[in-house]
Amino acid sequence: MTKLDLDSTYDIRYVSPDLSTFSFISILKNGKQVELVIQITKHRDPHLSGVYNLAFGPLDLKGEIDDKVVLKHSDLGKVFSTIMLCAITFLDNIEPGISIGIDGSNDVRAYLYHRMFVSNYKKLAELITTVGVDWYVRLLRNGTDIERDADSYPLFKPRPEPFDLNRASIDLYRYYMFSLNE
Repeated sequence: MTKLDLDSTYDIRYVSPDLSTFSFISILKNGKQVELVIQITKHRDPHLSGVYNLAFGPLDLKGEIDDKVVLKHSDLGKVFSTIMLCAITFLDNIEPGISIGIDGSNDVRAYLYHRMFVSNYKKLAELITTVGVDWYVRLLRNGTDIERDADSYPLFKPRPEPFDLNRASIDLYRYYMFSLNE
């Protein structure tokens, strides 16, 4: 269980002027240090207007965040506390009503994010509102076809819903969003 403590975070090494990029050093279990970068960018899905996507991880050789690398942090709670503090700082300094979303790049990470939100729900509820998102494809009225995009691919649309603390781990949300309480 990953416990968050927004008063116990790693020192931020870099903050971009628009608060969309942060970096900090995390210590791994083997004693090595790794620089983690947090990037917050406008979500590309037109059905999720007002949502920014949060990505984090070390940079790969191309200078892009590697969100698939496996790292064994010595203090995972401190890593997530730092990430959440940066996200909350971003939300606190941008227009009201904006949300941040986070997507596990695989089921293990989605489960980790789910457990982090569940185990810290009471503490986080003082600051943020958490929403779970699934995607769906609409069955058309004729009952034999589905809604498709301009290229004839199934049109997946997000379906946000209040975060269900009792949702089974075999039925994880595809995306987790949060916004500041008003």
